[in-house]
Amino acid sequence: MPAGGRIGGPGPAGANLPALRSHNAALVLDLLRTAAAGGDGGLSRTELAGRTGLTPQAVSKITARLMAAGLVEEAGRRASTGGKPSTGLRLAADARHALGAHLDGETLTVVRTDLAGRTLAARSVPLDLGRPVPDALAAIAAELRTVLLAGPRPVLGIGVGMRGPLDHATGTLHRITGYPHWAGTRLGEELTARLGVPVAVDKNTNTAALALLAVPGPAGSFAYLHLGTGLGAALVLGGAVYRGGRTGAGEFGHQVVELGGPRCACGNRGCLEALCLAAVRRGDEAGAARLLGVGAANLVALLDIDRVVLGGRTPLASPDLFRHEVATTLTAHGHPTPVTTAPLLSTPHGAALLALTPLFTTATL
Repeated sequence: MPAGGRIGGPGPAGANLPALRSHNAALVLDLLRTAAAGGDGGLSRTELAGRTGLTPQAVSKITARLMAAGLVEEAGRRASTGGKPSTGLRLAADARHALGAHLDGETLTVVRTDLAGRTLAARSVPLDLGRPVPDALAAIAAELRTVLLAGPRPVLGIGVGMRGPLDHATGTLHRITGYPHWAGTRLGEELTARLGVPVAVDKNTNTAALALLAVPGPAGSFAYLHLGTGLGAALVLGGAVYRGGRTGAGEFGHQVVELGGPRCACGNRGCLEALCLAAVRRGDEAGAARLLGVGAANLVALLDIDRVVLGGRTPLASPDLFRHEVATTLTAHGHPTPVTTAPLLSTPHGAALLALTPLFTTATL
């Protein structure tokens, strides 16, 4: 939609007016969430009308419904610009919560956030995805249920980030490297049925990227590289996560960088993941970081991205070393690209934001 375009105005015959109203409510909520993230005390109804292109009457009706639902609250008087001071509105961030989970193969980390995406609590427990699927599913559901029941507010949804490949649209796992017995598991459906709360699933790298995108400032285009029990990436192009036509983009670790190299868990030889993990196992973190830099240089050359962000237990255990070696390798390959590290809880935090996405895109109020 063009910037400033009217939503819910005259449209084609048979337009779904309830759906348009829902979209407008989501648009208002998203503006209030953005204002909260930027430290703004709130937005007036007039400001909301100006930013959405909706009429003041439509904004008044939408905000009345949102206030009745407890999702929006008054934020005091706005400064006068010559007329009567207006009343500011803000997102009632603590009205509902969301959970975000990271399944990294050996550990389950869960965070609870408010509607503004602020992390309120976090916990980690050992959880081995190598167990039989029914046993592991029961353990995952039990841990999520514990956190679900522990908070003071209703939970709108749960987001789960885990290793790929997987189908984000259906929450179905494919042949996950290292855990092939999970292939075909409809993880989203299974957990939704057990917990009675909507569960969305995406690759752990993509959920980390969502957390990075939520930080105020220009998003641009970047690659998030995650090295832990495996090696994967998220691609953010033009300020949005790029998942690919079959939601399989970002299988960064399985680019072949050494013909005839060691066998990878995926079945191929010479994959970047196999080489990086072998270097980590023999204690050569600098070597692993340089290999990561080679892969990053390939991405920068291919996609012309603005920066590289490192995450996962291995880089975050030695952040200075990894930043230096990856940046040095990038420069040596002719791509002097900024290299940073992601916050520790980026993956589960982004998973919680994934769970909140429906509220700010398809609200039903």
